[in-house]
Amino acid sequence: MSDVPAEVTQWCERFAAAAGVDPPTDQEIDDLLALAAIAAHASARQAAPITCWLAAKGGMSIASALEAAQRLEGAA
Repeated sequence: MSDVPAEVTQWCERFAAAAGVDPPTDQEIDDLLALAAIAAHASARQAAPITCWLAAKGGMSIASALEAAQRLEGAA
């Protein structure tokens, strides 16, 4: 897993419980961070959380969202 501080994973676990979903796995965290990084570097840092929200709203898996962002990044 990426160098994610314990307080980040602890927050995510608490938020997941409040949302009634399972917390992200280590791989999902890595993929989410990669997705956010692509969005931030392709645009501005504010695009990172919005891109993750759009993927969730669209029902995309994290892996599918990352693949889509990688395709867009390559097309730029």
